[in-house]
Amino acid sequence: MFLKAVVLTLSLVAITGARAEVSADQVATVVWDYFSQLSNNAKEAVEHLQQSELTQQLNALFQDKMGQVNTYTDNLQKKLVPFATELHERLSKDSEKLKEEIRKELEELRARLLPHASEVSQKIGDNMRELQQRFGPYAEELRTQVNTHAEQLRNQLTSHAQRMQSALRQNVDDLHSSLTPFADELKAKIDQNVEELKGHLTPYTDELKVKIDQNVEELRRSLAPYAQDVQEKLNHQLEGLAFQMKKNAEELKAKISANAEELRQRLAPVAEDVRGKLKDNTAGLHKSLAELSSRLDQQVEEFRRNVGPYGETFNKALLQQHPPGEREPGHACGPPQAGAGAERRPFRELSCPWCSRPTMDTCPARPPVCLSAPRQFWHKLEDVCPVENETTSHYSIKLLRN
Repeated sequence: MFLKAVVLTLSLVAITGARAEVSADQVATVVWDYFSQLSNNAKEAVEHLQQSELTQQLNALFQDKMGQVNTYTDNLQKKLVPFATELHERLSKDSEKLKEEIRKELEELRARLLPHASEVSQKIGDNMRELQQRFGPYAEELRTQVNTHAEQLRNQLTSHAQRMQSALRQNVDDLHSSLTPFADELKAKIDQNVEELKGHLTPYTDELKVKIDQNVEELRRSLAPYAQDVQEKLNHQLEGLAFQMKKNAEELKAKISANAEELRQRLAPVAEDVRGKLKDNTAGLHKSLAELSSRLDQQVEEFRRNVGPYGETFNKALLQQHPPGEREPGHACGPPQAGAGAERRPFRELSCPWCSRPTMDTCPARPPVCLSAPRQFWHKLEDVCPVENETTSHYSIKLLRN
């Protein structure tokens, strides 16, 4: 009878949503008494509960409610699927609208800067060269930091390995007790030194982002006189440029961190191998310790080789240039010259502010652009040449890297 009262009370609370006349203290008391009785006579209580007519009725009620919940879930799914589809379509349209707005903004900015093309090109070129000069020392600094801290890591681990070998020679009778602390310390040193290595190298990328912001701000100020009517649009594009550059810096930081973690993962089995040999107390331990220093050296050296060139790779990705005179293979757009097989030449040859050589754009459909200009500022396009009615490639100014 007590169980019926308990179940009825709990059911009323659960199904009706805890009506106001049922206080929290009453519910707590009933629950506590219920579990107390179960603990005193669990088997009898459970059997009684299972055979209870009220319990069976409640089970039927719960099954009915669950059926309603399933029906509600089906209805909800039917409503959500069209909503999700509509949301996807709206986002796609908004994305296309945003692309169109960016395109118009770029076109307006290009048109505004076009009368000052020579001055703008000179400013951009000067700024990029300055950025390259600033980043040059950072690449060398990163390599130096990698070499220095990798060597420190190597020395500390090698020194510890030598101490273990010395302890092995002095404590032949009780290797386990004498070398176990060394093995534990080796693992701790690996973790500590890898963390210190990451701590020394990752601030490098934060400094790069600061330099990027400074350089882009200088570029904005230098271009401001030529974009007075479209200053906001210029700011948008330069923000995009800075974002792309800092994204490269973040990728560099992630690579350094990932390589440091990989180094930790490769060094950990070396320490575990030594620890495992201690349990056997065999000659295998002598061999393991003899090879320990070289195995540690090998892993640290691999880390140094992998991470050292990252600075140069970052600079190349950031300031990569097209080789001068590069064109699509097998195409030379231009008016036919006299004589069969005569070589064609570009329509226009203008002086490039980047290399002071004639531009290599071979199609008159767009302004001629030198292919040696920094890639961040030019976007490759494919159009049909109006002269020969065939596909030609050229480059158009764009302040966002595509």
